[in-house]
Amino acid sequence: MQNSIKNNPSSLNDQNTWGIGTQCIQAGFEAAVGGPRVLPIYQTASYKYEDVDQVERLFALEESGFKYTRTGNPILAAFEQKMTILEGGTGAVATSTGQAAVLLAVANLLRAGDHLVSARTIYGGSHVLFGTTLKKLGIETTFVNPEDPVEELRKAFRPNTRLLFGETIGNPALDILDFDKFSSLAHEFDVPFIVDNTLATPFLCQPFHHGADIVVHSATKYIGGQATSLGGMVIDGGSYNWNNGKFPDYVEPDRLYANTSYWKKFGRAAFISKARAQYLRDFGVTLSPFNAFLLNLGLETLHLRMPRHCENALALAEFLENHPQVNWVVYPGLKNHRSFPRILKYFDYSGASGVLTFGLKGGSAAVREFVKALKLASLVVHVGDARTMVLHPATSTHSQLSSRERLAAGIPDDMIRVSVGIEDADDIIRDFDQALQKAKRK
Repeated sequence: MQNSIKNNPSSLNDQNTWGIGTQCIQAGFEAAVGGPRVLPIYQTASYKYEDVDQVERLFALEESGFKYTRTGNPILAAFEQKMTILEGGTGAVATSTGQAAVLLAVANLLRAGDHLVSARTIYGGSHVLFGTTLKKLGIETTFVNPEDPVEELRKAFRPNTRLLFGETIGNPALDILDFDKFSSLAHEFDVPFIVDNTLATPFLCQPFHHGADIVVHSATKYIGGQATSLGGMVIDGGSYNWNNGKFPDYVEPDRLYANTSYWKKFGRAAFISKARAQYLRDFGVTLSPFNAFLLNLGLETLHLRMPRHCENALALAEFLENHPQVNWVVYPGLKNHRSFPRILKYFDYSGASGVLTFGLKGGSAAVREFVKALKLASLVVHVGDARTMVLHPATSTHSQLSSRERLAAGIPDDMIRVSVGIEDADDIIRDFDQALQKAKRK
């Protein structure tokens, strides 16, 4: 089931009405007559002005423009605009990494004494950030099983809860988030709902259509698609009412910016405007212009790559399901996976992305032998590359969690995570088959 074509001849100048393939290639940048057709790199830290009054207006947030690349750059702005259009949001901020995007989004909401609720089946780096680092800063986190019934999940919320967090596809447990359940909880407790859409990408799923208020990405993964560049993105859906008494920083004047009230001045774009003005400025987690160029270049083929990732992952999952050396396989694109109905409900394309997990018979010795025997696939701490790669999460990305925490997050010690690339599926399967045979002999 391909994404529907949305453009028509009367609306070709409206990038929001284009089909997603056209948006991946064309959105965010319009070439000037006689100017470069391809989005150029603006490799500069500073910008020239001749009017002191104009610079004063820029620093008072009375006029938009580029002051210093730490808070904005033309190529970053184009990349941000493209991601905003793809996700259907109201504005975005590019960051140096995906982890920086999560930090920026959360810091823009919480202060010491606040509390957040998060699905426990999230990326290990986010889990440590929430459970350890933020705790040192006076922010508490309650991790929940996203598959628990609403009645149980309600118990996690407190009077000081200010955020609900989940991942469209949990990494690496791979459950598809129940958007209806999570968004209804966010509305019930009147807190913003943040979704990490890294593994799904806007090609497969657009969380704003299912109740999310803010979306974050590690653009390092499928957005760039070639493992050359780190980057992240925070996208504001513009749907949350910040003037509800819970977020005074959005309503009260900011003395550092001419007493600007973000809610009064920017309205639906209050969250993303505040994130750029305050926390991108203070944290300095800015995406480099060169990395923005490479990530945007990769994004131009997202709509071509994602179907191939999905097809190859399904083919490999079906092969592994029937292999005698394999204990179990998890891939939400398999019809027997408990999340498969959610793909049909929430995804715009019938695929389930390119990541799967499986358990290997023979214990840790077999796991090590299998990984060493691979020839086409590589042992790499990454997902979302055009090349197939494997990882053992228990000894890498989730090694900082206890055994109990790993099991609670859906990560048994025998789990091998596979990021299935876009090579020929038959070659991937042959590589896994020969490696499994060698692991069996051990």
